[in-house]
Amino acid sequence: MDQQQLIKRLDRATRNVNFLDAVVALPEESVVFNGSLKGSRFVISKKIAKADSFLPLIKGEVSPLAKGCLVSLNYSFFPATVFFLSFWGAITFLLTVLFLAVFQDWKLAALSAVAGLGNYGFAFWHFRRKVRESQLLFHDMLDQKAGRGAP
Repeated sequence: MDQQQLIKRLDRATRNVNFLDAVVALPEESVVFNGSLKGSRFVISKKIAKADSFLPLIKGEVSPLAKGCLVSLNYSFFPATVFFLSFWGAITFLLTVLFLAVFQDWKLAALSAVAGLGNYGFAFWHFRRKVRESQLLFHDMLDQKAGRGAP
């Protein structure tokens, strides 16, 4: 499909949402993403019914080719998730340093470090799982299979 066809299909599947509006529109079956499209660039995320901290923010660009188009996608955490991961990473690091330098308690320092690393591991594991879900949804929106070797 060419660039314009893909952008039209993406536009039909995406709803521009203002979460500060008092009136919430009824959910549409064809809408599977929330976000915005600006020319050949877009920023979208999977439409969800309840909050999800590990939902990926999908930033993409559609580039025309001689036969069809090229879609470039970049998956990232939402800014609020990055803030909270950074905040708790800094807290657990400072606690580790405090327990080592001031109290010289190796057990509490190790526990703090493991808690910080566990938090990052948990976040990235769930994020990767949500990225796969979003990829499959994006491919379904295009009415195509997920591709070779996809889970």
